[in-house]
Amino acid sequence: MTAAIEAIGVARTLPGPVPVTLVQDIDLTVRPGEFVAITGPSGSGKSSLLYLLGLLDVPTRGSIRLQGRDTAGLSGDALADLRLARIGFVFQFHFLLPEFSAADNVAIPMRRLGELGAGAIRQRSEDLLASLGLAEHRRKLPEQMSGGQRQRVAIARALANDPAVILADEPTGNLDTASAQLVFDTFRSLAHDQGRTVVAVTHDHDLAATADRQVHLVDGRIV
Repeated sequence: MTAAIEAIGVARTLPGPVPVTLVQDIDLTVRPGEFVAITGPSGSGKSSLLYLLGLLDVPTRGSIRLQGRDTAGLSGDALADLRLARIGFVFQFHFLLPEFSAADNVAIPMRRLGELGAGAIRQRSEDLLASLGLAEHRRKLPEQMSGGQRQRVAIARALANDPAVILADEPTGNLDTASAQLVFDTFRSLAHDQGRTVVAVTHDHDLAATADRQVHLVDGRIV
């Protein structure tokens, strides 16, 4: 089976008078339908690794493969196209546009991809929100929803273009315990019921324990 996402000998160093190594010697394979939690102390390289896996940053050494495709050497535009079509992102702060309704926020990636007409985009936005228990909130602005509801809208937006991979960076950092558990339950369902690959950075060990596998980083290395 082809890996959903794979890091091979990956390192990332920031240049400067005193170079800073963010991650090093990373070998990681994540399978389709697997839910992986990345854990570790602050400054251990968790988010840096996630950004490399998500093609938001490029390694200094090594390579990232997405569904078997080596992304080394791709132009910035090609990487952006891959991200848009195949990867969904969820961040600690939902980054919803405050002047847009929930449904319009979910529609943004589909409009950027340009493969669906307006009617199909509207229908898919509403279907995604309904699948996350937000049907009655589809016309609300972000300020009219709770933190947990806004984060579920962000998950719906991440799913807009039907990506194979969902990457989440501290997605429950600003949520209460019940809302955080709901978000992780949603991730588990996306992996196990829909066959998507989910990789989530979290500092919450109880939530991390509900993932299929934990990858623990210390000083930029998997231990």
